[in-house]
Formats: sequence, structure tokens, C-alpha cells
Amino acid sequence: MAATSSKSSSSSSSAQRAAAALLVAAAVAVSVLVVGAAAVCDMSNEQFMSCQPAAAKTTDPPAAPSQACCDALAGADLKCLCGYKNSPWMGVYNIDPKRAMELPAKCGLATPPDC
Repeated sequence: MAATSSKSSSSSSSAQRAAAALLVAAAVAVSVLVVGAAAVCDMSNEQFMSCQPAAAKTTDPPAAPSQACCDALAGADLKCLCGYKNSPWMGVYNIDPKRAMELPAKCGLATPPDC
């Protein structure tokens, strides 16, 4: 009977360690998502969304970029943003890549030459 108790306690301890490891992994995953959502190319999600109306593919004619959008672009890594111009995420956010690439000039900013 003592052997059964020992096995049961060992099994319970293994389950607890596995649960703790799973909890740590989940916490790390959540923190990565939160950090990832915080900024892309030095723009927060809120800043990115401030430019969405001016680059929307379903609005004709598109809205002029807001001051908030221009301020966000002024602090953004434009070369980094260029890397997203062919991303499928553009469609998810209803962004027309051509309109998005025109925003820096509309805000009086220089677009990276190889964009």
C-alpha cells in the first residue's frame, strides 16, 4: 500500500509541475502578444488605426490623413512599414497599400526611396 501512495504522490507532483510549466508558457505567450500589439514599426495600434481612414480601400475618395496620423507617421519607422505593403494583413484592416504608401508625402514626410 505504501508503494501506491508513493506512486500517487509522484504522479500528482508531475502533474503539478506540468501545470506550472503550462502556466508559465501561457504567461510568456500573453506577454509576447501584448508587447507585439503595443507597437509595430514604432507605431501603436491606436496610431496605426488613426491612419486607417486615409488609406481605406473602400472609401472613395479617401479621407485626408488626420493630424494624429501624420504625427504617428512622423515618429514611425517608415522603412519598416514599407515591409508590410504586400502583407495580407493590409486587407484584414481594409488598407489599400497604394494609398498607405502615399500617406507620408501627404503628411509632408519623405518616403524611403526603396519603398
